[in-house]
Amino acid sequence: MNLRKVCVVTGSRADYGLLQGLLEEIRATQGLDLRVAVTGMHLSPRYGNTFDQIEKDGFQITHRVDVRLDQDTHLGISRSVGLGVSGFAEVFDKDRPDLVVVLGDRFEILAATQAAMLARIPIAHIHGGEITEGAVDESIRHAITKMANLHFVTADAHRKRVIQMGENPAHVFNTGAPGLDFIRKAKLLSRAEFEAETGFLLGAQNFLVTFHPVTLGTRSSKQSLADLLLALDSFPDAHLIFTRPNADADGRVISEMIDDYVSKAKQRRFVATSLGQIRYLSAMKNVQAVIGNSSSGIIEAPALKVATVNIGDRQKGRLSGPSVIHSADDAASIVKAIQKALSPQFQQQLATVSSLYGDGHASAKICQQIASVHLHDLQRKPFFDQKGVVV
Repeated sequence: MNLRKVCVVTGSRADYGLLQGLLEEIRATQGLDLRVAVTGMHLSPRYGNTFDQIEKDGFQITHRVDVRLDQDTHLGISRSVGLGVSGFAEVFDKDRPDLVVVLGDRFEILAATQAAMLARIPIAHIHGGEITEGAVDESIRHAITKMANLHFVTADAHRKRVIQMGENPAHVFNTGAPGLDFIRKAKLLSRAEFEAETGFLLGAQNFLVTFHPVTLGTRSSKQSLADLLLALDSFPDAHLIFTRPNADADGRVISEMIDDYVSKAKQRRFVATSLGQIRYLSAMKNVQAVIGNSSSGIIEAPALKVATVNIGDRQKGRLSGPSVIHSADDAASIVKAIQKALSPQFQQQLATVSSLYGDGHASAKICQQIASVHLHDLQRKPFFDQKGVVV
């Protein structure tokens, strides 16, 4: 029997955490031959060389495509995309996987997708059909959808949107978000275990802060973060866990501002280049609120029954539930939103919330389709015209 070679591309600590369960499923499935291609932040010392974690988890890295994240300018990112297309073109020419699996909307994932499409290798895309109006990722996500042949979405609304873009309904599956699989299966750290592993002591009141550049905002990311930090000053007893931003435009200035802020009160402020999935979700479990503009506050935090203060427009349009409080990015609005999240009434109702992104079994559902799909059916991709039919 010929093994089906499946190449999964990962570019950051964030998407690897979501893909880990799928990697395990593919590796354990008879008839599938797993390839792991790493790129982006995984290969950057500045972002923690997180490929180490992939190897520690027992996965063999088959390919490395360095896109040289030396600059966080628009020019630097465009150059990185070019390097990524060239690098992945060589990988796919030599290895010729039967299917390439990508997740999300990062620029390095766009590069891998372009190379696979031009090599005429079928592409499976996870997390398509979602909306994030405040980030250039919105356009990247939809572009990947149009290049992909097989779609694994996280909600019925997202499935309808992908079909609306002309994709064949027979190739669009609502599997839910694979990030929830990890929460369902993993043994997260207790408060004491988290403190022991990080060396940071939590307080009576704790926040997890994850803020990424707002690449399509009307205000600069620097201005928005300055207001967030000013708002956090209104909670002088809170212990703050910061994670560093993605490698987007203005990512470095955000990192520097966070470092400076943390340095002024290290006994109750902590910043990590990469917590890893276990520690990140364990931090989330042990705080009163997740604050920032990360999708994790909208997708994963509700599954852990934790409040989220979602700031600004970066995630605007994304499906969200009652545990998510949306706030403008000025200091006064952020303070008001945090106060609401901390109110006894809001904290009490968290016990009844759940994520809107599936049941925590996405990886098995995705793997089943990857193993059984007829690749010949994916070779040609005509536009699926709805002709007035509501799906």
